[in-house]
Amino acid sequence: MCIAKSVGLGARNDVADVRIVQVLLNMNSEAWSGAAMKQLGVDGQIGPNTIDAIRAFETQAMGLSESDGLVTPGDATMARLLAGLPPGATKEKLGIVMPRAMPKRIDLYFEPLVKGMTRYGIDTPRQIAHFIAQLAHESGSLLYSEELASGSAYEGRTDLGNSQPGDGVRFKGRGLIQLTGRNNYQQYSKFTGVDYVSDPTKVALDPFACVDVACWFWKDRNIGPLAEADDAKAVTKRINGGYNGLDDRLEHLARAKALLGL
Repeated sequence: MCIAKSVGLGARNDVADVRIVQVLLNMNSEAWSGAAMKQLGVDGQIGPNTIDAIRAFETQAMGLSESDGLVTPGDATMARLLAGLPPGATKEKLGIVMPRAMPKRIDLYFEPLVKGMTRYGIDTPRQIAHFIAQLAHESGSLLYSEELASGSAYEGRTDLGNSQPGDGVRFKGRGLIQLTGRNNYQQYSKFTGVDYVSDPTKVALDPFACVDVACWFWKDRNIGPLAEADDAKAVTKRINGGYNGLDDRLEHLARAKALLGL
């Protein structure tokens, strides 16, 4: 489902859900004469303008005789909103999957994501949905390109190749799907021909590297078949090593699937 709770008159109106409905209404504006009106502000706050837009969409675009000013998960209004979206990737669609992402972060990563996913063959609906959902959780909706923790917990982790003093901090998680450990940095450096071992921070500083390393990890760890099997738990374990944040990953996945018609 694209929204988790109801939006509109007398509804639950969670901020993320309201933002999603506002974006969808704006993207369908021509269908309800919104093109001649001021676009809705995407602020996650329910108000008369958003409720009026829902009513206009239901009466003008859907042809209903009257509207209750309410959108609920999986209802006909949501189905019609999704059906009216333009094809292909857009920043607005990425914002629907990640309703808490700041517009400037979407602007920063949108082009690298489109190019990286194309380059690495992450191009089927199921793979796209799972990849974006995992990336959304791992990066805090594109907010973080480097792990907030110091990395000291990885000190001495021979399974990550952290054999030298300070490796835990030096090779902590970076990139939109966090690359962690000396071994992984060495493998990615060998693949790209760029030395990320001597200066691991470069992975986090370049938006294209942040995305590229996530795409590389997805392909190198053969995660695609798990996504094609729609096994979110297996995808999460392959990326995370466990199931941390599984519910959040599933929420993002549900939104991505709804946009992709899955």
